[in-house]
Amino acid sequence: MSKIWVPRDYQVAMRAFAMETGRWNWWAGTGTGKTGATLDTFLCMRMFGEAKRLLVLGTKRICTMVWPRAIKQFENFQHLTCAVAVGTPDQRLAALRANADVTCINYDNLPWLLEVMNGEWPWDMVFADESTKLKNTRVSIRTSSLGKQYIQIDGGSRRAGEIAKVAFSRVKVWGNGTGTPCGNGLGDLYGQQWFIDAGVALGRTFTAFQERWFYYEQRGSDAFARELKAFPHADPEIKALLRPTTITIEAKDFMDLPPLVKNVVPVALSKPAQKAYREMEKEFFLEWKGKEHEAVSAGSKSMKCRQIASGALYVDESLYAADENGVVKRGKTTYDTIHEAKIEALLDIVEEAAGAPVLVGYYFKSSLDRILKAVPKAEYFDDNPRTLERFIRGEIPVLCAHPKSAGHGIDGMQESCNTAVFFDLDWNLEEHEQLIERIGPTRQAQSGHQRAVFIHYLLAEGTLDGEMVERLETKASVQDSVKLAMKRRGL
Repeated sequence: MSKIWVPRDYQVAMRAFAMETGRWNWWAGTGTGKTGATLDTFLCMRMFGEAKRLLVLGTKRICTMVWPRAIKQFENFQHLTCAVAVGTPDQRLAALRANADVTCINYDNLPWLLEVMNGEWPWDMVFADESTKLKNTRVSIRTSSLGKQYIQIDGGSRRAGEIAKVAFSRVKVWGNGTGTPCGNGLGDLYGQQWFIDAGVALGRTFTAFQERWFYYEQRGSDAFARELKAFPHADPEIKALLRPTTITIEAKDFMDLPPLVKNVVPVALSKPAQKAYREMEKEFFLEWKGKEHEAVSAGSKSMKCRQIASGALYVDESLYAADENGVVKRGKTTYDTIHEAKIEALLDIVEEAAGAPVLVGYYFKSSLDRILKAVPKAEYFDDNPRTLERFIRGEIPVLCAHPKSAGHGIDGMQESCNTAVFFDLDWNLEEHEQLIERIGPTRQAQSGHQRAVFIHYLLAEGTLDGEMVERLETKASVQDSVKLAMKRRGL
């Protein structure tokens, strides 16, 4: 049954901010209603002749599930036609030929879109949902010897480079929306902001941006391991430059949210596993059960040490194949088990849950295979809609999900679940926070639950696991500081 979409006070403020600026960043997290606010803004833009057709950029799941559902759900938006340009080339072409009011396309198909449009461009308004997909934009606006401006692609993401070609010449209204604008530091902001002002705030080129606010620092004893660091003056200056086009909205400021409890579960490795970890860490080489495992670089060594901390080492990496959204397909078993300490810790948590569903985040394919073998009735999150539906109904006691596959655009897990376990960890804060938000306090409150949310981290003692948690916390503090600077009084 359809219903009337009634904006909250902060969504009215989001619309007013968009109407005033014309090109904007909404740093609005999960549950703040970016979809409804965008459709509401689009209708107002239409009323005043500022926009006629809207192109939504998003992940495949967001395009197919979130936007069409919102348009059908609310009477305010049901008069809008919606086309989803994902799937096969023929399906995408059919969506374009529909000439819908709202067209949704996933980021990976942007090069295809620019190619088939062949110079035509009917969308005068674009909204980049989860705009961090544009963070690797490396383009600049140049002026030819004849005085004509043109876009120069300076590397970076091809999909961002393609959409940049029309971002200012053909698009009048542009909005970015994300709750995790700089999960990996201030450097993530340049690419997104470029689509707002073509480099006016942060620099006409990424090189200029880097030279003004960053420097490289050697990391550890490896002469080739360098880390990009921000100068002390970077944080306040970048905040001040972004503030005119950016507004932060957080659900916790408007809702009574249940607590989020984070719990570190120390995992002690056996002596053979500790020895294996130290050998790989020090020698870049390990022989295990007659097989040789060699790290060819510092990055490779770090990856193999993380694998050992989780309990296994790949022999080759064809166990599972993952698509652009992290969806996995099962293959053959091709890893050596080093220890089962994390499996044992996970079994204890599952037992304590006493049948209540548990969401398990993993990064390594070997971890997924071992969990499915060890945990009764565990399943993994695939691209079958029934898997999500069954988990929502509480029919799957343990669901293993790669953060890439169960992040943006997934709703409903909170109906049955309030416990998550990170079996493996990664350096990516955005993916980390997005997985938590599938069952997080905002989602719980939206569903009428006031139960606490429990996040368990299985950390192998004396390994990179501890450093990764610390790094995620540091990144989160930087991002929280930047988001706080974009808040407005009264909101």
